[in-house]
Amino acid sequence: MQTQAGYLLSDVVSIARQALCAQDWQRLSQSVGTKGERLFDWAILPLATDPYQPAEREFGATRAMLEKMAEREGLSLSITTKSNQVVRDIDLLRRISERSSIMVNMSVTTMRTRLARLLEPRAPRPDLRLEAVRKLREAGISAGVFAMPIVPGLTDREEDLDALARAARDAGAQWFGARVLFLMPSSWKSFIAFLEEKFPRLTGRYREWYRNYGDAPESYRIEIAARVENVRRQYGLRSRPETPAKPSQPAPQLQLAWETGEQRCQI
Repeated sequence: MQTQAGYLLSDVVSIARQALCAQDWQRLSQSVGTKGERLFDWAILPLATDPYQPAEREFGATRAMLEKMAEREGLSLSITTKSNQVVRDIDLLRRISERSSIMVNMSVTTMRTRLARLLEPRAPRPDLRLEAVRKLREAGISAGVFAMPIVPGLTDREEDLDALARAARDAGAQWFGARVLFLMPSSWKSFIAFLEEKFPRLTGRYREWYRNYGDAPESYRIEIAARVENVRRQYGLRSRPETPAKPSQPAPQLQLAWETGEQRCQI
């Protein structure tokens, strides 16, 4: 279902229950609030879109799914969002962390508020997102910052990356991940139209570099990777979350449904 505040999978609780009840749940291709993606060692939110879209305030789909996950143990959960709404669910994240592995990646493209508003008009201000990281860390939840995407010509200056990494460190982030903008064919037209309206000086570079879609040139990506690594070292940040010990995965308790001959998982 599409709402004015984003996309919502209306049967999210039922799908979450089915996914968590599957004995091979890690290899179950599931959709929870987003489009499907195959799962292996991690249950990953989002699978395609942010699990804390504005619609979450009204519908609570992500919280409903987390409540189901809190009933299980031995899970590995990774949440990536650009919304400070995640702090609403700190109580559930702490419950999950007592029995499973959990981490939160906060996506922040720039600390420049006006630029952030242009690039991410529906997302909370950067300082609010970093405050969410601070609250997560104070609650004992593993959390880091993703500078994704790094937008060529807009968010890639050394001073911008330094300011973002410093803010991540000050908020208690444990890692600082980064990736240069990748443009899918479906997003190319809307993005180049945005540049033509707001930053026309960049359109020539983008047409040459991306040639309608794809990655920036490898030489540029290597240069940016070096810049990012420099600020990581300066502020003592890891490049990625530490991989936790693989959690135990007890088989779900099954109840024999004598009336129908079905087996039901107790969640």
